[in-house]
Amino acid sequence: MEICQLPFDKVPYLSKRDRAYTLGAPELRPFYKYDVSLEAFARAIEDKKKDHTNRQALVEALREQYAGLETTQAVKDNIESLLKDDTFTLVTAHQPSLFTGPLYYIYKVISTINLAEKLREKYPDQHFVPVFISGGEDHDFEEVNHLHLFGKTISWQNEESGPVGMMKTDTLGPVLEEVREVLGESERAEELYELLRASVESHSRYADTARHLANALFKEYGLVIVDMSHPGLKKLFIPYIREEILEQPSKGLVEATVAQLEKAGFSEQAYPREINFFYLGPELRQRERIVLEDGRYQVLNTGYSFSKAALIGEIEQHPERFSPNVVMRPIFQELVLPNLAYIGGGGELAYWLERRRQFEHFGINYPMLVRRDSVLFIDQGNAKRMEKLELTVEQLFGDVEALIKEYVRENTENELSLSDEKAHLAALVKSIEQKAKEVDPTLVKTAAAEGQKMINSMEQLEGKLMRAEKQRHDIAINQMRTLKDKLFPGNGLQERHDNFMMYYLKYGRAFFDVLKKELNPLEKGFKVIIDR
Repeated sequence: MEICQLPFDKVPYLSKRDRAYTLGAPELRPFYKYDVSLEAFARAIEDKKKDHTNRQALVEALREQYAGLETTQAVKDNIESLLKDDTFTLVTAHQPSLFTGPLYYIYKVISTINLAEKLREKYPDQHFVPVFISGGEDHDFEEVNHLHLFGKTISWQNEESGPVGMMKTDTLGPVLEEVREVLGESERAEELYELLRASVESHSRYADTARHLANALFKEYGLVIVDMSHPGLKKLFIPYIREEILEQPSKGLVEATVAQLEKAGFSEQAYPREINFFYLGPELRQRERIVLEDGRYQVLNTGYSFSKAALIGEIEQHPERFSPNVVMRPIFQELVLPNLAYIGGGGELAYWLERRRQFEHFGINYPMLVRRDSVLFIDQGNAKRMEKLELTVEQLFGDVEALIKEYVRENTENELSLSDEKAHLAALVKSIEQKAKEVDPTLVKTAAAEGQKMINSMEQLEGKLMRAEKQRHDIAINQMRTLKDKLFPGNGLQERHDNFMMYYLKYGRAFFDVLKKELNPLEKGFKVIIDR
């Protein structure tokens, strides 16, 4: 495998804020606490110690969640180590996407695992545990109910509503069969199918299926998977739920930060509400927002309505029924875990950057924000096409039509540009305008219009010359477009589209081995892995 890195400012698919944060733009520096470096973790460790995390409650919840789930000794040891004051976590998170969803799911997890290992080397007196939060309370089913496999979109259809994690797995049978058909009948295809089948058929809830699959893929690395909906964890959150719903501090704090970010040139990422919680009623299979109307706390689209006193009682007795939205979820996460850093993509870190003042208000340490690795994986077939077309990695990231024009110009014996002629014509038109002005100033506009017509005609002719020359390179151009489509599906990043099974089918566990060896989220570059 050949590994190269492209600077983030050379990747047009990334947002302005993503590039700015990763490259350390000074205008974003006031919005985060720690610089991203191994050395900065020393301060993060000391700061997190002051949070006094309830380690016993965390470990008890994890023991319960792992009961009956076959895992490794490394995972069990990591869970038990969380009882000790010298153990800290590195966290990433993802919705329970259908069979992991896009590739970046894999990349963010391995980035987190590798960061934990680097910290163990740097700080041998401390212990560091990679943690994956498998979201189960989100209800954005359309965002997670599909995957892309070899150009085919496979979707999970069911009639349920509410939290995705609570959905039943008995409707996943058609999805399994469709995946099996696409994968084929090879030994690795059967291995993948059995992995998916076991994750589905061993559990009735999709949240447990998602955790099962993540554990199967990453247990050998000691990854600890947490389902934050556990009642024991929600109990720790009671004071914060109560304060947020009754006093509503987050909206003003986040809006003030958003205003500062907008002044620095960055748009709002997550919209804060007066109440940033959903309600999961005992008889509901849905997750609905809580709003304050006419002095009562209403649960939208339901018959649930609480007085202030009744709501306080509900929070105290059933905190598991209160589900934080994107504004409060980071607070919950950092309260529960002895965490030092959140590892995520550009979009995720964008909303974390809106949270610093909110964390200060709630008295919880604000973690280091680490940009996960981004990867473009180029297999042997596409690597050979690149080589034949003499294309560089940097060229591949550019606009395909501009790339084609550049290729044609470099591979033609004819002169296709009429720039010299257009310059001569422009000078001639200016001369004609001057003469018209001397004779009759009202004719200047007419002369300019006629001159523009001639320039437009010349530009059209230049385009025809390019099109005629393109036809002579038709095979190479089609190969270029095919290459671009395969590596950048839908003119987007591969990691946001393809599912890992496409690569596992070809490379098996070696695909994970390469990623494990090469990913390092402390390096500030877009990684390109080329199979020569």
